[in-house]
Amino acid sequence: MSAISQSAVQVHAARPNFPWLIIAAGSIVALLTFGPRSAMGFFQLPMLTDTGWDRTTFGLAMALQNLCWGLSQPFFGAIADKFGTWRVLAISGLLYAAGLFLMSFGGSPATLHIGGGVLVGLAVGAGSFGTVLSAFARNVTPHQRSMAFGIGTAAGSAGMFLFAPLSQGLISAYGWSDSLVYLGLIMLLVPLFAIPLRGNSSSGTQKETLYKQSIGEALKEALGHKSYLLLVSGFFVCGYQVAFITAHFPAYIGDIGIDARYAVIALALIGFFNIIGSLSAGIIGQHYSKPYFLALIYLGRSIAVSLFLLLPQSPASVIIFAVVMGLLWLSTVPPTNGLVAIMFGTGHLGLLGGIVFLSHQVGSFLGVWMGGYLYDRFGSYDPVWWLGVALGIFAAIVHWPIEEKPVARPAIA
Repeated sequence: MSAISQSAVQVHAARPNFPWLIIAAGSIVALLTFGPRSAMGFFQLPMLTDTGWDRTTFGLAMALQNLCWGLSQPFFGAIADKFGTWRVLAISGLLYAAGLFLMSFGGSPATLHIGGGVLVGLAVGAGSFGTVLSAFARNVTPHQRSMAFGIGTAAGSAGMFLFAPLSQGLISAYGWSDSLVYLGLIMLLVPLFAIPLRGNSSSGTQKETLYKQSIGEALKEALGHKSYLLLVSGFFVCGYQVAFITAHFPAYIGDIGIDARYAVIALALIGFFNIIGSLSAGIIGQHYSKPYFLALIYLGRSIAVSLFLLLPQSPASVIIFAVVMGLLWLSTVPPTNGLVAIMFGTGHLGLLGGIVFLSHQVGSFLGVWMGGYLYDRFGSYDPVWWLGVALGIFAAIVHWPIEEKPVARPAIA
């Protein structure tokens, strides 16, 4: 064997193949689980018109959805770590379908709050990025991890891009109630596509690198780690900003006198450019400082919202705003999850990443609920927008001192 061919073999051996089947399966699951929840804003006005409810009623349901997502994700993450990812994702698909079916009844605010709020929230908690990206992390090398996280996050973004026009088209053709039934049937595909993600934290190509800890030990270590606590506090802001826009932007577009079709275009553009932003974040996070990158993302969001509110608003400004926000939308997810994996490894990544997402969803709860409540109280979304600007600056500040390195642990004999 020549020296060149021998060197090629050594390089190939040193770089394990990318697990494309697992990445593809997880990406389809992320697309499906992120799709319907990101299109909930399109159901607000037709549902309220038929039922006579106010925006606070709908906002509370979406706020409950985000809160149940956040509260359940650490538990589902811990279950996936111990008992396997596929089981948790199968539960997600069934809960998702049940929640959308119940939401479609529209008989009372209770069906909306339990179906679209609690059940869909639990479903997303079981099937969202925390569960999927943890499965990716234990099957790719640390060098491949940021790119894998970027692909998975981009797939969730594609769900927003695809389900925005799909949901609006279904509503126009069949009405909001039947549309929710059709979306529920689509969610029954999740358990099928999740099959390649079988296994728990003790399986996968990275299992030999696990640091053995109990759940209590992992929690004590993480909650005593300054950089992790800063990351948790900063991710709260991400949830506040994106959930408010997801739930209330279609209504806001109508309030400022712009044709409703631009809301569909805007959310589809956010979803499309979110794909680009998430993939780019995966690449950037692989080569540059993740904390500094996150700080710039949050600062960029605050600047984008400020300019959108202060400059004359028109269909063109809505489109430009959607493109910019799309690039910044979920670009926070790959570096945030990457930092958790760097700090603590993959042994309890589902649990610890879930706690970070809990903070995200507490922010989502407040962003969605305050959007409806303050609108009904003041007749304007402006207070919620400007609070988001201030929080973006806060997030930029707290991410700056985060240390991108593993937590100090005793040597293993």
